[in-house]
Amino acid sequence: MAKRVCLSDVKAFHEVFKKSKNIVVLTGAGVSAESGIPTFRGSGGFWRKYQATDLATPTAFKRDPSLVWEFYHYRREVVMAASPNKAHTALAEAERRLTAEGRQFNVVTQNVDGLHLKAGSSNVLELHGSLMKTRCLKCEDVRENRDSPICPALEGRGLPDVNSCSSSIPTEQLPRCQSGSCNGLLRPHVVWFGENLDSGVLAEAERLLSACDLCLVIGTSSVVYPAAAFAPSAAARGIPVAEFNIEESPTVHDLLSFYFKGPCGTTVPEALSV
Repeated sequence: MAKRVCLSDVKAFHEVFKKSKNIVVLTGAGVSAESGIPTFRGSGGFWRKYQATDLATPTAFKRDPSLVWEFYHYRREVVMAASPNKAHTALAEAERRLTAEGRQFNVVTQNVDGLHLKAGSSNVLELHGSLMKTRCLKCEDVRENRDSPICPALEGRGLPDVNSCSSSIPTEQLPRCQSGSCNGLLRPHVVWFGENLDSGVLAEAERLLSACDLCLVIGTSSVVYPAAAFAPSAAARGIPVAEFNIEESPTVHDLLSFYFKGPCGTTVPEALSV
């Protein structure tokens, strides 16, 4: 079990950080909050009159693909207009610096907004996929898509106003596959509620965690499995775990070596400035 050190002690953290050769960073919605990205939980979890978690499911897409695509079109437009904040930038700068020193620095994120990549991070594993990718329901083709709008029928659609009416766009006018002559219906390439993580992505995350000598947990409550087991498994090996969040995560509370309370855009740059 990792030894509990002085929490919020930046100087002590710096000493551990400087000695670490293989760092893994787990990030969640909190790291993107200061970039204006709505979360699925709390007040940001509603779109129009719908709970976001009720739309991000295979069942919802099968029942009403037009409504779900309106929701995701809105999310895509928000993300494409957003800029990385100081936490994203600090992580990207740390990766560049440590890589030049021959050290490992990897980000494993639950976010689908792509802001780590936009900030300049290269070693990013996206556990839940990406809003900037699509997957064909017919041929399974996955490809990046940054079109705005993603299809003509969705232009101007998806406004979150509770008084907005659903468009009921015909399925044939929704995003369609561009692979050869497939023309199958596309869906966002994200992991929806009720779906399993990609086995290859999960295996890579577990490999990274098993090799790290320092684990940072940034902007995530660590309550969603399997990601919730990552930090505890590292701590069980005696690896220091440092959390950066507004509130301590219940699943790692007793395992933390360090806890830095506050906005990630403030705490993360200070902690990584070594």
